[in-house]
Amino acid sequence: MPRSMDPLVIGGVVGDVLEPFRSCVSLRIIFNNCSEVINCCELKPSQVMNQPRVEIGGDDLRTLYTLVMVDPDAPSPGNPNQREYLHWLVANIPGTTGTNYGEEVVGYEGPRPVMGIHRIVFILFRQLGRQTVYAPGWRQNFNTRDFSELYNLGSPVAATFFNCKRQLDSIRRR
Repeated sequence: MPRSMDPLVIGGVVGDVLEPFRSCVSLRIIFNNCSEVINCCELKPSQVMNQPRVEIGGDDLRTLYTLVMVDPDAPSPGNPNQREYLHWLVANIPGTTGTNYGEEVVGYEGPRPVMGIHRIVFILFRQLGRQTVYAPGWRQNFNTRDFSELYNLGSPVAATFFNCKRQLDSIRRR
């Protein structure tokens, strides 16, 4: 696909979170067994409260992957001074499986934006081998590029994102 039509480029994920890369592994994210993440789709906070099912393609069980889930728009798109907020981190996921077979480093926290439309990004890296990954001291101001460099992960092999905005619990009546 031409770079000018790539949803990750159009949505600003490439630039704000990632350098340009070539996707070469399938990554499927499904919330509540019904809402699949497709680039640029909109999901409500109530739809993403619970950890999704993640299916990773790849070569075989011996190839290991790391999945990172971040919000580059925290606390608001107009003032993302907590960029990137880390929502989830799973390492040592065998290829052709999912996150249930990996090691959860940072537990899943569902997005709860309070203002604006937030991009929630899933990034998949191929590991060179089994490794120990440490949880950062805090979730805010995580940096995917620095994380990749620290653990020698290189460029992502897949990424996808959805948009999420504040959900009003009820319709206010006059």
